[in-house]
Amino acid sequence: MTPYRSRRSFLRQSALLGASVLALPRVWSQSPSYVTGFTATGEVRGVLENGIARFKGIPYGETTAGTNRFMPPRPAVRWTGIRDALTWGPSAPQREPGSVQRAGPLAVSTAGLPPEGEDCLVLNVWTPGGDDARRPVMVWCHGGGFATGSGSSPITDGANLARRGDAVIVSVNHRLNALGYTYLEALDGNFAGSGDAGMLDIVLALEWVRDNIANFGGDPGNVTIFGQSGGGRKVATLLTMPQAKELFHRAIIESGATLKLVEREQATRVASALMGKLGVGRPNVRELQQLPLDRIMSAYFAVVREMNVDQMTMGFSPTVDGRFVPRHPFHPDASPVSADVPVMIGSTRTELTSSSDEAAFSLTEAGLRERVAALFGDRAQRTIDAYRGANAGATPSDLYFLIASDERYNAPVMKIAERRAALAAGSVYLYYFRWESPYDGGRLRSPHTIEIPFAFHNLEASRLTADAPTAPALADQISDAWLAFARTGNPNTPKLPAWPAFDAAQRSTMVFDTRSAVMNDPIRAQRLAMFEALGWN
Repeated sequence: MTPYRSRRSFLRQSALLGASVLALPRVWSQSPSYVTGFTATGEVRGVLENGIARFKGIPYGETTAGTNRFMPPRPAVRWTGIRDALTWGPSAPQREPGSVQRAGPLAVSTAGLPPEGEDCLVLNVWTPGGDDARRPVMVWCHGGGFATGSGSSPITDGANLARRGDAVIVSVNHRLNALGYTYLEALDGNFAGSGDAGMLDIVLALEWVRDNIANFGGDPGNVTIFGQSGGGRKVATLLTMPQAKELFHRAIIESGATLKLVEREQATRVASALMGKLGVGRPNVRELQQLPLDRIMSAYFAVVREMNVDQMTMGFSPTVDGRFVPRHPFHPDASPVSADVPVMIGSTRTELTSSSDEAAFSLTEAGLRERVAALFGDRAQRTIDAYRGANAGATPSDLYFLIASDERYNAPVMKIAERRAALAAGSVYLYYFRWESPYDGGRLRSPHTIEIPFAFHNLEASRLTADAPTAPALADQISDAWLAFARTGNPNTPKLPAWPAFDAAQRSTMVFDTRSAVMNDPIRAQRLAMFEALGWN
């Protein structure tokens, strides 16, 4: 921790220099257990624990309720005195009114978290010091698709990563689902940006980082955005947003394969269905801002069910509106926006084991053919044969999980790496996560979300890793690689084999496992079969 600089001396110095509100000190005052940070909108009180200062629930934007609903976010207003930043701020509304939420086997406990609410534009900061060290900054975009989730989860607590890498970690809450991604602009031109409001929230949070993070010991000129699943998709979307350009300098996409977003016509169709469910006609779009939140959420869930909306491709997720999101991130090629930003991207071997139905774990040959035919039609048998040839002794369930995981995640991730590398600008580093968790008898193997406890070095927070004897050594490798990438744009560390940048010819890939190794095109037969099944060159 740095020497104490009193607020009185700061104010006296500011008065002498005529400093603006942004000319704030890069240290905080500290008492035995509390620390005070300075932001452009006021002072915040956090907690100092084991050498890391933690600030929770710092507002970066105004409430999104009322006349701010469905509108681009507004920066937080200034407050007086010292605001407590000791507890998580609200998560975005995401539960169906009156429903009972049932946690899945991999869910993290939400005990002690605050209620959801529209005043959810808050962020959390973990930092080793408020001095002039200019530490790398890592801004976490949480998962949950574009529909659920929160930056306030024990598994993504940033303390261990901040301590390990002498880095500043930030996590962000922002609008989700209907409140963050209902495209109303085609129905009322006053609602420009409504289809990307949740992404504009993240842009505003990155602007907060640019303007304030130096006061928390971070370097605003060295910011990495990273996220898993839906968080990875948010990172991919930020890579194509002109407003986000130069607000970040590296990007990590973990199991978040997003080639395309939602087109305006489809987004308008879903928005019209939501309005119809609420009984609001096209001339009265503004009425949506006055309706009770529960009515909005109930209508949203009804539309998702009735229209069978895939919230990655069909609505209630970012819209290619031609302005804030001018094009798809990686279709038909990689967006040239932020082309110079180094990208690290990867996925896990059996992504779909964590979300498959119980019957998928005991498939017959007929069951395998039926499921793969639903994906690829008359290309199904050729795909099965290719996968069986590449995986001797695999059961029908084994083959299904590999095929489904490659179709949904691994093949798109490899295509993104190709298209991003073709820009010949920022470096691309590709990884493939093959380590298998012993949880639940090992049947989940390498499921979706498995990277998170390794990247954050929070092994005890996840059932997948808490009792795995080989996990700590791998966590050392992975978290150090993430930190090295954040610091320099290159993930190489002494704990891993030399990791070359990806190119379409060699296809160098870091395969994370009990013994990690670099391999060229490690699942080549599967890749070629899947690219053919998907109709890709």
